[in-house]
Amino acid sequence: MADTLQTTLLELNLQRDAHGCLVLTLPDGTRHAGVVPVRAFPIAAPDEGLSLMGSDGKEALWIDRLDQLAPAARALVEQELAAREFVPTIVKIRSVSSYSTPSTWQVDTDRGPTQLMLKGEEDIRKLQGRTRLRITGSDALQFSIPDTGALDRASQRLLERFL
Repeated sequence: MADTLQTTLLELNLQRDAHGCLVLTLPDGTRHAGVVPVRAFPIAAPDEGLSLMGSDGKEALWIDRLDQLAPAARALVEQELAAREFVPTIVKIRSVSSYSTPSTWQVDTDRGPTQLMLKGEEDIRKLQGRTRLRITGSDALQFSIPDTGALDRASQRLLERFL
């Protein structure tokens, strides 16, 4: 006998206030202003395990799966997550100011050309082996390199000096 997965939509009211912040109203009438969605496992299971955190830093609501939300509420949560998890992908490293840190990098990303300041080599994190990287600039903006092998040879040579 085949199991049928049935998702029950959560009964909640989620909308934006006049300042653009999310306001969560639960079925019992409890109102939480300024909630922020936070994924429990953003890389391994992005659609599972989501917490709506209140402005006091406490969890206002746990959501097992994003598809439990009504379409309008889900759209608001996904908009917030997209803004919060903004991570441009580096597609080319054009130049570095120095092979020691701090160093200013001129890069092309999937969002256009930009520069980042690398404070230290520890700001380059290896994810899942040596080919997937997360780079944090001095302004705390994070950049992703999903596969260093997909970069052009000149970019790979520049990057290798920091790994």
